[in-house]
Amino acid sequence: MPRHIRARDVDGILAYGGYEPSEYDPQTGWGPGYRVAQDGRRQVNVFHDGPGEEAGLDLYTAELRAHGYHVVPDQMPGGGRRRLHITKP
Repeated sequence: MPRHIRARDVDGILAYGGYEPSEYDPQTGWGPGYRVAQDGRRQVNVFHDGPGEEAGLDLYTAELRAHGYHVVPDQMPGGGRRRLHITKP
């Protein structure tokens, strides 16, 4: 049985945990905070924008694991940004 996951559910957990989402400003780009992106039906990616990327991702990892999600830290191909792969166990 497939384990579908929705970005809005992951976003809700992080928001309920008191974390601030990142917002986009056309003049300055992304502000500090988390950003959630759907990556297919079975995976969601979480990014941290702004300073403190590693610490922010560590906090999100602990919060999401406490809610029963499987979290794998990763980096985008080609040495890109760090992110978290979120799936259901």
